[in-house]
Amino acid sequence: MKRFLPLALCAVFALSACDSSTVDTAESDRVAAAGTTASASPAAAEADAADRDPSDAEPDSALRMLYTLDVKGRAPKTGYDRDGFGWRDDVDHNGCDTRNDVLRRDLTDITLADDGCVVLGGALTSAYSGDTFDFIRGDGNNVDIDHVVALSNAWQTGAQQLSDAERRELANDPLNLLAVESSLNRQKGDADAATWLPPERGYRCEYVSRQIRVKHEYDLWVTRPEFETMEELLLGCEEPAFDDDSEWPDRYEGDVDDTDTSRTGSGASGSSSSGSGSTGSGSSSSGPSSPGSSGSGGSHTGGAGSAPDSGGGASGAASGPFENCDAARAAGAAPVHAGDPGYGRHLDRDGDGVGCE
Repeated sequence: MKRFLPLALCAVFALSACDSSTVDTAESDRVAAAGTTASASPAAAEADAADRDPSDAEPDSALRMLYTLDVKGRAPKTGYDRDGFGWRDDVDHNGCDTRNDVLRRDLTDITLADDGCVVLGGALTSAYSGDTFDFIRGDGNNVDIDHVVALSNAWQTGAQQLSDAERRELANDPLNLLAVESSLNRQKGDADAATWLPPERGYRCEYVSRQIRVKHEYDLWVTRPEFETMEELLLGCEEPAFDDDSEWPDRYEGDVDDTDTSRTGSGASGSSSSGSGSTGSGSSSSGPSSPGSSGSGGSHTGGAGSAPDSGGGASGAASGPFENCDAARAAGAAPVHAGDPGYGRHLDRDGDGVGCE
């Protein structure tokens, strides 16, 4: 097992940023649509992997790292438990949960609660779409936190073999987390690069470069269609240095415009919550979610490239709050909003009015 490299090294590791003019438009559209690439046999994939020579790619490039990854089919999803990854745990011990760390890193003109952790407002320029918009917190949430390598995808490509501590690092690794619009996070679901790519073409090469780096760091593999998609994109990419976003901002840090002393971020400071969320995906956020989303946003909206997991509809508790988030998800009611049947403060670890995210 390769040991996890210090996060600070990610900032200087040369990965790819995409020159969209070199990516074939028709092929990119084909890749972005779900289920368009057929899988080769395991024997063919292994033979092709054996023929690859990493020295054909530039040193320290995402393409070279791709050639070192194993190529296999997805393992069964049996035993997958999203809560087992410890998503949102305060792994850097700055007193803030990871969701709010991401928001403080990725948003601008931020308004913070007086604890210095919880983001109450701000603006986001989404890497996935290029659009800029104001962040809406709580009901009407429009920003999710996407795991670039979705947690269920990670589970099926090697994370079953990781220790609890390594899975926790994976789920809270700055390199693997981006604040994006909820609609695209839900559209992505737990898809890999073969079935979903960001609509912003100029970000696609950096997107797959992040996935490759994460899979390399945690000994995960890629599927044959995933490998082919990544390779085709990276062959048309330049190789500038990766953005320096490998460390979380401390309390009160970020592009802070104001601190609202009248509001306290209940439950965020020192949180060790795993941020219970939908079991079908790889990410989470401050808003509603569906079983198929890669975040904890609202109901799945479908669309090209979405890869939802099966799950039930939304139904509340018969009476009183759910005992825990497992019970809420089993009833198909997660996430549970304040005022909904089944909502309780014990389900809402960050105090934003949305439980079991």
